[in-house]
Amino acid sequence: MNKKGKLSLFITSLSAVSLLLAACGTDDSDPIESGDGEDNGTAQEGGDLVIGQLSDAVSLDPHGSNDTPSSNVAYNIYEALLIQDENMELQPGLATEWEPIDDLTWQFTLREDVTFHDGSEFNAEVVQANFERILDENIASPRSFLYEMVEEINVIDEYTVEFVTEYPFSPLPAHLAHNGGGLMSAEVIEEDYAALENGEEPGSVINENPVGTGPYAFESWTPGDEIVLTSNEDYWDGAPALDSITFRVIPDSNTRFADLETGAIHISDPLSPSDVARVEGTDGMFVNSQPSVSLSYIGFNAEKEPFDNTLVRQAISMAVNKDDIINGIYDGIGIPAISSLAPDVFGYDEDISGLEYDVEEAQALLAEAGYPDGFSTTLWTNDNQDRIDTATAVQAQLEEIGVDVEIEIVEWGAYLENTAAGEHDMFILGWTTVTGDADYGMYPLFHSDNFGEPGNRTFFATDELDSLLEEARQSADEDERLELYSNAQEILVEEAPMIYIHHQEYLLAVSDDVEGLWHHPTGILMLKDVTVNQ
Repeated sequence: MNKKGKLSLFITSLSAVSLLLAACGTDDSDPIESGDGEDNGTAQEGGDLVIGQLSDAVSLDPHGSNDTPSSNVAYNIYEALLIQDENMELQPGLATEWEPIDDLTWQFTLREDVTFHDGSEFNAEVVQANFERILDENIASPRSFLYEMVEEINVIDEYTVEFVTEYPFSPLPAHLAHNGGGLMSAEVIEEDYAALENGEEPGSVINENPVGTGPYAFESWTPGDEIVLTSNEDYWDGAPALDSITFRVIPDSNTRFADLETGAIHISDPLSPSDVARVEGTDGMFVNSQPSVSLSYIGFNAEKEPFDNTLVRQAISMAVNKDDIINGIYDGIGIPAISSLAPDVFGYDEDISGLEYDVEEAQALLAEAGYPDGFSTTLWTNDNQDRIDTATAVQAQLEEIGVDVEIEIVEWGAYLENTAAGEHDMFILGWTTVTGDADYGMYPLFHSDNFGEPGNRTFFATDELDSLLEEARQSADEDERLELYSNAQEILVEEAPMIYIHHQEYLLAVSDDVEGLWHHPTGILMLKDVTVNQ
């Protein structure tokens, strides 16, 4: 959608993603054109697209990770039954048709003549094997919460499969479009189970040889360095134009920029808002921006003192000036968050009022909580420069109320592992409501069943909140769901398990040589139709 030098601001309120995208000035379904519209070469088939990214994937098992770097790679290897277009509307994926049979049953008709990268056939039995694996407690998939309402996966015939749920669950098709529902070869599932019986970790075989049906097949992974995918010439929807895609780990943003200038990489992901002007002023590259359904937040470990005290969490929340962070670090790109839900997510309540910035009230709350002189704590972040800058800003702001903050920068894989284990005090992270439904934006983040890796790294939950989230996901009545989610958001503002910073806009620096790229509102790079000018 976005041409060179034209960075659209994330506007403050719209009721639908389609309106949001239209407001950006171009149709986001159109591929990105080279920056200035001039002919910079001929888009040819073949070649290697190189993406410089901040962090390495954690896992190439689509059922075994829940982070964007892993998902960006996996999206090209694996496919789901359904996909979401640029307007977050469901479209056919490996399923061509879907319909509810009754309140508890959804039926899916599958594509025929689809094969996996290992030559094995895609059919209903493979779908059954994949979802039974996700739900297998021995696998302990962090994506299992997406499908925990599923009681049966029934093979009707070779290309028809049914999902039977414990209760009516209207967002199920959207959950099946999540890349956590990426489907792998039944053969590699069997091999992975065999390794599991021999004492290996779940996913050990899959990480070494991921096998999907997607437009690109796995070639190699050098951990900490790069992942290489190659064109699937037998792809059911036509072979992609590129010969290969390389996801190269380049933690330093200046190095990524230099590599983009020299042509060593074609895409720098992410681009910091502070570097937008630099990219816009450099020939041969442009800024691509994409409004998102994401949240950036600072979480508290509610199982640790003093953050087990609601008054402390409220005080810290009120002592952090989100506007200063958004304007000073993100150059005003993005909108302040009131709760975990972005405005374009079903369930968002525009009438909810957040905790306002108020240093005096924050000091009073700390004193009431028994900390009139403040306390010392740690704030974790990974090596994302914007998050590091945010941590530094928060450190200075909290000093005003007597809270001494030590910043710890942790490598991405260890960061996810250790926050899942609850070893942190405070931490900075993000969450993308991939399905566009409040169930995904709240249930994994705040339900007691999802402590740790599935998403609830604040370890906060209450019986009342659990009940609201359970009732909302089980209701088939849209208005009732909206009311339940509104009540849940009120609780989350009051209890303040996290500081809801902002709903960001995804930024990339892209070479003018790249054509056909678009960035999904969920943060996934859409690469199937990309070409590179030679």
